Amino acid sequence: MRPLLEFSFAVMTIVVGLRFITSFFSSKSKVFRPTFLRQFYLLFWPLLCLCVGLPFLGSFVYLGTLTTYELILLTALAAVVFGFSVPALVLHAQYYARNLHTTLVFDPKQNKLEVYEGNFRIPFARRDLQRVEYVTCVSKRLFWSNYSFLRLHLDAGQTLTLTSLLTNLEPVAEFLRNTNLETRQRWFCFV
Repeated sequence: MRPLLEFSFAVMTIVVGLRFITSFFSSKSKVFRPTFLRQFYLLFWPLLCLCVGLPFLGSFVYLGTLTTYELILLTALAAVVFGFSVPALVLHAQYYARNLHTTLVFDPKQNKLEVYEGNFRIPFARRDLQRVEYVTCVSKRLFWSNYSFLRLHLDAGQTLTLTSLLTNLEPVAEFLRNTNLETRQRWFCFV
């Protein structure tokens, strides 16, 4: 087990080091898609919780040999592990299915906000926005608190949904503050 942990630590150190070094040579992107690093950022704590808790939950295999006290502790541990990680994993899967083929081009300095579905641009301007919903999480300390979404309701009846899988949506909501922006908070930001 120790060589596997050492190897994992070495690979993680190399990846983080390369990311740090390449950040000096890259400019801030104005095109946002679901990327591996964004997904890793959102899924780090839920997956870590599962990785730490699941080996202990393997004790359910020995259900007949457990005392009542051990069974209560094991059930409480299962509730904590799944209660913290599963909502974030469900939100992530929902957001991934929603914005897998979505590209957001956002440059507030150039007054530019464009949404592409696949290779096709969805044409709209600020004046075409009937209303904008910005939904965030009530708590800032839960594993799923980084998940939020913007729903753009166009005059043509079309609705565009941008999720936090693309980028942090707070600057986009700030950019759209002069439209009919409705800000809401929920415990779970299901789209």
